[in-house]
Formats: sequence, C-alpha cells, structure tokens
Amino acid sequence: MGPVTGDDGIDRCPWAGGPGVMRDYHDREWGNRVHGEAAYLERLTLEAFQSGLSWSTILNKREAFREVFAGFDADTVATYDEGDAARLMTDPRIVRNRLKIAAAITNARATVALREQEGLEALVLSFRPEQPPAPATTEEMATTSPESKALSKELKKRGFAFVGPTTMFALMEAIGVFDPHLVGCHRRGTATMGG
Repeated sequence: MGPVTGDDGIDRCPWAGGPGVMRDYHDREWGNRVHGEAAYLERLTLEAFQSGLSWSTILNKREAFREVFAGFDADTVATYDEGDAARLMTDPRIVRNRLKIAAAITNARATVALREQEGLEALVLSFRPEQPPAPATTEEMATTSPESKALSKELKKRGFAFVGPTTMFALMEAIGVFDPHLVGCHRRGTATMGG
C-alpha cells in the first residue's frame, strides 16, 4: 500500500491516515532529527516500552512517561533503585512492565557511562545508512537493517537493554537517522535531518 489521502486531502503514510494522535505525530515529529542526550534517551525508552503494544498507547502516555522518568534526565533516572521501580509498577499512567522499567533505569546508567566516550547521540548517528531506504509502499518498508542490527549489537555491548534490531530500526526512523516516510507522502524529503 502506498500513501493514503486523508480527509484533509493530504497524502500520508497509511498508518497516519486518520485524524488524531498518530497523524499529529506523523506530521510534526516522526522522521525529524532530535538533539541532545535526553531526547535520545526518551525515544530509546519509549521505543522499548512500545514493543508489543501500539504506538498510540505510548503517545497517549508520553507526558506521564516524561514525568516519572524526570524528563529523561539520565543522571536522575540512573539513581533510581528498587523502591523507584516498585513505585513505577503501581503507576497506571504508564506501561507497567517490570522488565521494561528495569531496562529504562539500566539504559539511563549506560547513557551516563557513554559520556566518557562519544555519547548516546553520536553513537546512534554513527550507524546512519550510506544508502537510506526510499520505500514507495508499505510492502517495501523494512523492520530491520544491517545498521539497526549493528547498532543493537553495539548498544548491548555498552550495557543497554531492550535494544533489539527491530526496536533500533524504529528508533532510527523516529529520530530521523534517515527519512522514513513513503515516497509520495507529503512529509517525504521535508523532515529536518540535520547533519
């Protein structure tokens, strides 16, 4: 399936065809470069929590995630202990999954440790594909790539959790490591890729 025309007459990736939170995310954010450690840690964390769930569920809980994870400040989240994890497990505003909560804390600690090297943002961007995909249909869209597999392997080596190749491919799409929009989507070629 190629881009679909919405009720507003605009062509979009099919998953963002109807009005609502998914369309807003598609039009305003998906595929745009983000900057800074907290922005990268937020997207990495949310992609991990999304695994097995719909992205709209995560978007609808995003403000609560930001609140309970201190705006994704790695220094703060890295200090979370068992008591904090237990508290988060009782908060109905977020996805209450013990392993994913533990991974968020682990990943904050790994992010802090990465500062002694290149840092989370530079590490992720170093896996940008030389030949970015340009799918015209959803059938041509990938869910992993050699780069997402390599990024997953490297992050695991650096102490990160819940960073499988599919999750890392979704992260790379979301933060504009490459333009993820279908050819023909009004957002294709307009996202802010940055350098």
